[in-house]
Amino acid sequence: MSIGLYIHIPFCLKKCNYCDFISFPVSESKVDSYLDALEKEMELYRRELDSDDRVIDTLYLGGGTPTCLSGNSLRRVLEASRLFFNWLPDIEVTVEANPGTLDLPKLKLLRDEGVNRLSLGVQSFNPRHLVCMGRQHGVAEIREAVQMAREVGITNLSLDLIYGLPGQTLAQWQDTLEEALSLNPEHLSAYGLKIEEGTPWGELAARGKISPAGEDLARLMFDEVQKQCREKGYIHYEISNYAKPGYEARHNLRYWQTRPYLGLGVAAASYIDNKRWTNVSDINEYQQLLKQREKPVEEEIVLNLKDQMAETVILGLRTMEGVSLTDFKARYGKDLQAIFREETAKMISAGLLIIDNRHLKLSAMGLPIANIVFEAFV
Repeated sequence: MSIGLYIHIPFCLKKCNYCDFISFPVSESKVDSYLDALEKEMELYRRELDSDDRVIDTLYLGGGTPTCLSGNSLRRVLEASRLFFNWLPDIEVTVEANPGTLDLPKLKLLRDEGVNRLSLGVQSFNPRHLVCMGRQHGVAEIREAVQMAREVGITNLSLDLIYGLPGQTLAQWQDTLEEALSLNPEHLSAYGLKIEEGTPWGELAARGKISPAGEDLARLMFDEVQKQCREKGYIHYEISNYAKPGYEARHNLRYWQTRPYLGLGVAAASYIDNKRWTNVSDINEYQQLLKQREKPVEEEIVLNLKDQMAETVILGLRTMEGVSLTDFKARYGKDLQAIFREETAKMISAGLLIIDNRHLKLSAMGLPIANIVFEAFV
């Protein structure tokens, strides 16, 4: 059995105004200490996991901003993952990057180390919005990063965008989408802004200084992504994700299909053998535990059968394919609609779920308010 491997690189040049991810200002000494601990964690799992469970067919370096690390540090992470785990020949290796942290030597190094998918945190093509978000790049740097990635031979490029920004108009969002799609990426992710507590924007929102787009405008923006991507030949395969045929994000599909993955690093999450666990979020505690050769696990949950079935439904509904009723019964020995009779009946009656070709799916009306549907199965 193969698994997916996620490695969290919790460093950034500067934290963005909307971001609540676990990240810290980058410095060479902090990075070296962190990578020491990361390698110890890899070694612990190499000893614990069966040889079959050390085979990986997807690797994802997320953050933070992995590419704010030096080329040598990135090489160290990638080579350690090869040393402690077995890469399959057709492995998908994704690295998250911000445009201002890339140059040709670093991109060539990533390519030579086996990286074949780049996820670029663009977020907007509006210069004013980029400044307000606290991004460390401009529009010219986005285009330059894409050009350099193509120059070194990256043939699987994903762009991340955020809509519903404070003060953003529909026309501005349309312009950003057009600019992004004109770069011809293989994949596009478009996320509606959620203002989180504890962030600079969270504090401004609490004081009534800013607010995200209203519900009606956010729905129009969501519809606009679907429209423009459909016209350009992209498949809408998950609520927030669009791909050219064959370029769906294989690593992320693991999450939505409840297939096993191992997360390494601060605050990383794992799911193997119906067990979920999360690492500690304090970087000093993480490093100290690994110095003592202890796994840095903060929380561990063994899912009972009902929880497993609920997760299969909730995560599966995120995809446009939905949840196969046939596969559900083969996996659990019971009919989905028998287990979740009340929940499915209520959502189908409300027009938020449909059954199409033996698959339970979100309807067009249910897509923009999917979280309401998911809550019914919790």
